[in-house]
Amino acid sequence: MNIGSSAHEHRFVRQPSWPPNFGTLFAALTAVKLKKQSIMQTGKINVQTENIFPVIKKFLYSDHEIFLRELISNAVDATQKLKTLVSLGKADCELGDLTIEVKVNKDDKTIHVIDRGIGMTAEEVDRYINQIAFSGAEDFLAKYKGNDATSIIGHFGLGFYSSFMVADRVDILTKSYQKDAQAVKWSCDGSPDFTLEEIDKADRGTEIVLHVEDDDLQEFVNEDKLVELLNKYCRFLPVPIRCGMKTEWRKPEPKPEDAENKDDKKEEPKEEAVQVPRIINDTDPIWQKQPSTLSDEDYNKFYHELYPMSFEEPMFHIHLNVDYPFNLTGVLYFPKIKNQLDLKKNRVQLYCNQVFITDELEGIVPDFMNLLHGVIDSPDIPLNVSRSYLQSDNNVKKISTYISKKVAEKLEQMFKENREEFEKKWDDLSIFLQYGSLTDEKFYDKIKDFYLLKNTEGKYFTIEEYRNMVSALQTDKNGNIVMLYAANADDQHVYIASAKEKGYDVLLMTGFLDAHFINMLEQKLEKVRFTRVDANVVDKLIEKEDNAPVSKLSEDQQKQLKEFFEKQVNAQMFTPEVVSLSETDLPVMVTQNEFMRRFKDMEKVSGQQGFYGGFDHYNLVINGNHPLASRILDEKDEAKRTQLVQQMVDLAMLSQNILTGEKLSEFVKRSYEML
Repeated sequence: MNIGSSAHEHRFVRQPSWPPNFGTLFAALTAVKLKKQSIMQTGKINVQTENIFPVIKKFLYSDHEIFLRELISNAVDATQKLKTLVSLGKADCELGDLTIEVKVNKDDKTIHVIDRGIGMTAEEVDRYINQIAFSGAEDFLAKYKGNDATSIIGHFGLGFYSSFMVADRVDILTKSYQKDAQAVKWSCDGSPDFTLEEIDKADRGTEIVLHVEDDDLQEFVNEDKLVELLNKYCRFLPVPIRCGMKTEWRKPEPKPEDAENKDDKKEEPKEEAVQVPRIINDTDPIWQKQPSTLSDEDYNKFYHELYPMSFEEPMFHIHLNVDYPFNLTGVLYFPKIKNQLDLKKNRVQLYCNQVFITDELEGIVPDFMNLLHGVIDSPDIPLNVSRSYLQSDNNVKKISTYISKKVAEKLEQMFKENREEFEKKWDDLSIFLQYGSLTDEKFYDKIKDFYLLKNTEGKYFTIEEYRNMVSALQTDKNGNIVMLYAANADDQHVYIASAKEKGYDVLLMTGFLDAHFINMLEQKLEKVRFTRVDANVVDKLIEKEDNAPVSKLSEDQQKQLKEFFEKQVNAQMFTPEVVSLSETDLPVMVTQNEFMRRFKDMEKVSGQQGFYGGFDHYNLVINGNHPLASRILDEKDEAKRTQLVQQMVDLAMLSQNILTGEKLSEFVKRSYEML
């Protein structure tokens, strides 16, 4: 393992916020002086204020488990360096088996990470382990003057020192690839004391031995736990990683005599349990390959490897591959999202040089990417700093912008090349475009020309196409184009039918972000407003010049009719209103103010219980020109009149699905009695 990798190769540390006194803690490094001795030596680090190890244990890492990721990353670096040297003819050795091995010994409470990479000489151990990690602050300030102190991680090889988060003592047994190199052992117990001595070691490479004595940390001295961490952080690293054995069921190899007697009928041999090495990782993940070499089947197979509990195929994918002005590869999948619970599953995973970093990407990538699945991998994201630093980093902003642009370009390409197929995916796709637009205005500008609206007849239109289609009939007296919509074609069928009788078209908006999205569209589109078909009676949905039917009732009759209905409804829930409609229109309808209902829906989506979510209030619209209105006024028997009014109210409530419980039971019973 090459502990002393360069800064660029040590960006795998994820750092929380640094303590206010971090500068003071690092000043402790100025007093660190290594007493150089012979190859076989002991040394003492003279510290005048504080030892570096408490700083590492307390402040350097947010999770104890990170130690394994760091050690494996270093082992991979060492292996990759050796492969490069051999390929360039700079190293005269056989590569052989380069598998990195992770072992546990519960009896002596040790964890071993073993590689066959480049290894180190005694001088390199001295330089990379002792002098770098305990470098004086003068060198640090000279090289990184003006930079935030957090940038030291990775530059000083501190990834290795994450070992001390779990280990009481750490040994390094290493032998350089160089000819006739002497193997050495470095040992330190987390104090300023260390030893460095010559040892016998047959093979090149590095073995890190962690001695874990702390009872609270024994969970890490467990093969199952290490396999769990390796699967989490290392399952796509480019060098094979082995940890223990696993059981596979295989058919036994055929014997020579079986081939000679192949015509003899024999039972098919049964599978047998076989112990085989457990290889953790796929060394050549799909995002590292050229898209031209991959099929949809390959992409879908990888999707299910990433998310084993997802049983549906994704709608489609986008393969990311850019090397200027930053490096970024990855595959993003558009899943089918059926409900809000699906939003919290299967996040995009962030990798750095194939090392898993996190799937908590809020504030780092575009918000709508939290709806996507897949992988992004970039060595240009500075993962050695805090989340707040990441959010303000220029490379992160560029990557975020690039991903938004790439997604929009892919969608536009699909729309232009095969609109029919695009429309088939639209019902599942729309939520991504809505969320992207609501969280990023620039994203809306990219997708507005191919964002689709769907009407109740199942036809799709771009926003501009739909505006042109309905403008002639659905422009109100103030010059506003009114786009009518329904949230449920079955529940609001009566209102949809009334609108269609007028020649109006009705959109279908069933998504849980629709209320938020049309609110945004009203701000973006000039002289366009959206109204749900049950927000008012059809004649008032799109107000024209005054051409309403003349009322057949006098003012006194209208007042009396209103009073009859007021007695039968809850005043806190309903406001009765007598209007003059056509005789063929419904006698009674329940409507709800568009503004109130929309904001109530928006509060529900955001999980809030605000002003509008606390109650429901409706308008009870009574058609004064309907024959039943005259019948109620003419009815002299108060009991019969009351029954008729209640029946009409209940029917109107039933049409809006708000007649429930005891009221519904009473309605059913009354209906049979009236028959």
